[in-house]
Amino acid sequence: MPLTAAGMLAEATAAVPRIDAAAAQRLIAERGALLPDIRDAPALEKAGRAEGSHRVPRGMLEFRADPASPYHDPALRPDRPVILHCATGGRAALAGKLLKDMGSAEVYNLGGRNDWREGGGPVIEPVDPGM
Repeated sequence: MPLTAAGMLAEATAAVPRIDAAAAQRLIAERGALLPDIRDAPALEKAGRAEGSHRVPRGMLEFRADPASPYHDPALRPDRPVILHCATGGRAALAGKLLKDMGSAEVYNLGGRNDWREGGGPVIEPVDPGM
């Protein structure tokens, strides 16, 4: 049977635990967890981002996570806790499953930037393009 987006999302959601902003903030403070924002540039410009987030566009994740890639991002170490977020959590779940498949030991899904904000996480607001 061919893969479907819904099937892949269900599998990813089952594999990547969802955590709230308070748990994410503790992991960052106590264990140096990385907080990748996997949204694309227009979404970041429109909605702002979590303060301290690390930009890793979803389309480049495989290349950023692979040490053999010329695009490797050394912040994405397999031994470092990773807390992914996007707009609503769907892409974060899929990205988390991918990182686990690539050997990351500890991966979480925060959900969306609003989950971070509503949980008390500091945000960097978007810049008004008219200013």
